[in-house]
Amino acid sequence: MAVPGVADLHGGVLGEVATYLPGRRVSGVKLLEPGASVHVVLTWGAAVATTTAAVREVVRPLVPGPVHVVVEDVEPPGGAPR
Repeated sequence: MAVPGVADLHGGVLGEVATYLPGRRVSGVKLLEPGASVHVVLTWGAAVATTTAAVREVVRPLVPGPVHVVVEDVEPPGGAPR
């Protein structure tokens, strides 16, 4: 994802957060009626409010309705595996 502070998208504990597009599955994004829910993993030290607002601004032009940003996890310092 091209938003500073976002390490990855998060598909949920059981992979339940996803959108199906022709020929592929996008994990971490769920389209709603209306709007969307975007589930992210933040990098260590990222400001939560600033980063989630930046994600919302990137997604807002792509979907009608509200954009909900859910922080599912934070990547440990140094980018060590979760």
